[in-house]
Amino acid sequence: MKFLKELFGYVLGGILFVGLMPAVMWLFSGRPALLPIGTVQLTVSAILMISGLAMSIWSIVYMRRKGNGNPMDAFGHEVAPRTSHLMTDGPYRISRNPMLTGTFVYLTGVCVWVATWQAVAVFVVFIVIMLIQVSTEEKRLRRDFGDEYANYCRRTGRFTPFSFRK
Repeated sequence: MKFLKELFGYVLGGILFVGLMPAVMWLFSGRPALLPIGTVQLTVSAILMISGLAMSIWSIVYMRRKGNGNPMDAFGHEVAPRTSHLMTDGPYRISRNPMLTGTFVYLTGVCVWVATWQAVAVFVVFIVIMLIQVSTEEKRLRRDFGDEYANYCRRTGRFTPFSFRK
């Protein structure tokens, strides 16, 4: 049962972040032609999308191997088994939310590819929703890990390698 719950969490995340969000951005943009696009636009988009996916995948694999779980919560509801200890190394040394940071970089690449204000607007709405989600998740982490999490927050930024709260 644990395996199925985990698999469901990973599949759901992949569908939502890698497939559905770009599709929504494209649809709200009036379904512009995706090819051909300029070489610079294609290059920048590809670099952002590939590096964003790499960051997210590294975070997921690292969390699975070192944390024996997944941080995937959906507004306080456990979607996949949670880790039993606070992750602060590997990609979590770079950011407290490296999966989401990678997703933001990936979706920035989608915005460059689609190149419409509507895609950017959808992305901004997504960011706002994810900030609310992260806030909910951080409350749980504070409750579960106390001072350890507070110290981690002081030295590591929410989405960047450094914290602005020092």
